[in-house]
Amino acid sequence: MIGILLRILSAWLLAFVALHPAPGAAAVDVAFYSKEFGATFPHAFVTVEGTVDGTGEKVDASYGFTAKTVSPAVLLGSVTGEIIASAPGYIAKSDRHILLRLSDGDYARLMATVEKWRGLAQPSYNLNHRNCVHFVADLAATLGLHADVPRALVKKPRSYLQWLVRENRALLAQRGAAIAE
Repeated sequence: MIGILLRILSAWLLAFVALHPAPGAAAVDVAFYSKEFGATFPHAFVTVEGTVDGTGEKVDASYGFTAKTVSPAVLLGSVTGEIIASAPGYIAKSDRHILLRLSDGDYARLMATVEKWRGLAQPSYNLNHRNCVHFVADLAATLGLHADVPRALVKKPRSYLQWLVRENRALLAQRGAAIAE
C-alpha cells in the first residue's frame, strides 16, 4: 500500500514539475574595466550583461563617464560630462578587473546610480574631482564595496581598479566574483 502511494505521489510530483518548469538562468553580471591608452586618455567603465530575473529584460550595455569634448579645457577645470557606451572592440582591448553577479535589487541600484550621473548639472566632468574613476567608484560603492578614491589614484583607472580589488578581495570572494589584477 505504501509503495503504491509513493508511486502515485512521485507521478504527481513529476507532473507538477513538468507543468511548472523552473525559470531559465536569469542573472545580470557587471564587469569593471580599465583601458590605459587608446584613442583618448585612460578610462574606467563597466559593462552589464544578462537577463533581469524579475522582468526577463535582456541587458547588454556599457557605461563610462567622460568629458563630452576632450580638449585642453579638461586640464583647466570642469567641462561638460556625459555617460557613454564603449564599442565592443574597445571593450575587447580593455582589462577586466571584476566580474560580479547582481541580484535584481543590485542591478536596479546600479542603474539608478548611472542615471544619477547622467543627470548631473553641467559642467559635470572634472579631471581631478569627478571623472571616470569617481564614476566606477560610485558604482562599486552602490554594490556595497569599499570604494574610496585615494588621491594618488584619481587619474589612474587601472591602478584604481587594482586597488579596489585588493581592498575588497574577501567581500568579492564571498560574493563569488571573478577577479583579476
